[in-house]
Amino acid sequence: MARTVTKFIILFVFLILREASALAMAEPLLQPSKEAVVLDSTPAPAKVLSAVEKKWFENISIRGYMQVRYNRLLQTNEDLGCEQCDRSWGGQNSFFIRRMRIILFGQISKNVYLYIQPDLASSPSSDRLHFAQIRDAYFDVGIDDDNEFRFRIGQSKVPYGFENMQSSQNRLPLDRDDALNSAVSNERDLGVFFYWAPKKQRELFSDLVRSGLKGSGDYGIIGFGVYNGQTANNPELNNDLHMVGRVTVPFKYKEQIFEAGLQAYTGKYVVPKANLTTGVKYKTDLNYQDDRVAATFVLYPKPFGIQAEYNIGKGPEFNKVTDSIEVQNLKGGYVTLSYMIKTKHQLFIPFTRWQYYDGGKKFEKDARSYTVNDLEIGVEWQPYRQFELVVMYTISDRRYEDFAKQDNQQSGRLLRLQAQVNF
Repeated sequence: MARTVTKFIILFVFLILREASALAMAEPLLQPSKEAVVLDSTPAPAKVLSAVEKKWFENISIRGYMQVRYNRLLQTNEDLGCEQCDRSWGGQNSFFIRRMRIILFGQISKNVYLYIQPDLASSPSSDRLHFAQIRDAYFDVGIDDDNEFRFRIGQSKVPYGFENMQSSQNRLPLDRDDALNSAVSNERDLGVFFYWAPKKQRELFSDLVRSGLKGSGDYGIIGFGVYNGQTANNPELNNDLHMVGRVTVPFKYKEQIFEAGLQAYTGKYVVPKANLTTGVKYKTDLNYQDDRVAATFVLYPKPFGIQAEYNIGKGPEFNKVTDSIEVQNLKGGYVTLSYMIKTKHQLFIPFTRWQYYDGGKKFEKDARSYTVNDLEIGVEWQPYRQFELVVMYTISDRRYEDFAKQDNQQSGRLLRLQAQVNF
C-alpha cells in the first residue's frame, strides 16, 4: 500500500510542478539586473564594479552549536538504552558531547547556495566517541530569479518526517522519535531532491525557525527526489534507488500558524553483512522491500503547540520464530505538546511527548525487532539567546530482539540534562 501511495504522491507532485513551471516560463527566467552592464564606453559606477568583483567566499557565513549531556541522574536500569538515540544513555556513561557542529553556508551566486556541516563529535559506537564526520554536504541550484524552484544535490536530509528535518538545535525532546527516525538513520542520505515553494512561503519557513517557533526549515511546499537508501555516510549496495515525495502546507488562521503534510518513500534496502549475526537466516541478495507513508500535523506554539506524526509501512525486521530477517509490517508515531512562556529576557518551554513504535530498525544488528513505548516530560530554558538548558524525565519501556538477544525487555526511568550553546 505504501508503494502505491508513494507513486500517487510523486504523480501529484509532478502535475503541480508542470503547471507551475508553465507559469514560470511565461516570463524569462533570468532578467537583467537594475544595475546591468553599460553598453556604451561610459565607465560603470563603482558600486557595480564592486558587485562584479565580489568573491564567492565573501558570501560564506559560519555558525554552529554544541550540546553536552548528562544522563545518569535517577537512572533505574543501566541496561536500558537506545542505540538509535543517544549512545550515552544507559551503561556506565557520564558526561557526553552529543553534537559539535560547525556550519559553513552561503548564497555564493544568485542561483547557487552552498551548505556544509561536519559533526566533530560523532559516535560510531558506544565505545568510540568524538569522531569527525560529514553530516551535510550539498548545494542548491535555483532555476528561476527567486529560487522558488531548486535542485538540491549531495548529502542532505531526506524529506520524510517533520521531526526528522527539524534541526536538533531547535527540537524540544533530546532525541528524535523512533517511529519515523527508523526510516532514515541520521536523517540524511546521498541523492538529488527537487523543492518548490513560493517566495512568501520560503520566508515563512525561515521565520518559523528564526523566531524560535521550532520550525523544520525550508524543504519546500513540494519536494521529491531519489537517494541511495543506505543512509548517510554508507556506500550504496545495489542499483535500486529509493524514491521519496512530500507535500506540506503551512497556513495562518488568525494569530495561529498550522502545518499539515503527507510524505512517503519506497525502495529496496540492503542489510549490510557486517550487521548480521552468525546463524541468522536472510535472503541471498540481502535486498528487502522498504516502503513507508506518514502524516504530519503541527500547531506552532503561540503559545500552545502540538506536533504529531504517524507512519505505517513495511521493512526488514528480525523474526524470532523463524530466526530470520523478513519483510514485516511496521507502525508508530508520536505526539508532542508544548507551551511557550516568554518573560522580558528569558524563555521557558515546558513540553511532553509520548511515542510508540512497533517494527524493525533496518540499520541495526539483524534488523532488530522493536516495540517502544516512551513518555518524556521536560522543559527548555533559554536565559540567553546563545544558551539553552533542557531537563527531561524519561519513562521508557522497550523490547528489542535480534538473533543474539531474544526476548530482551527493558524498562526504566532517568532524568536527562542537556546544555547547548549557539553561535
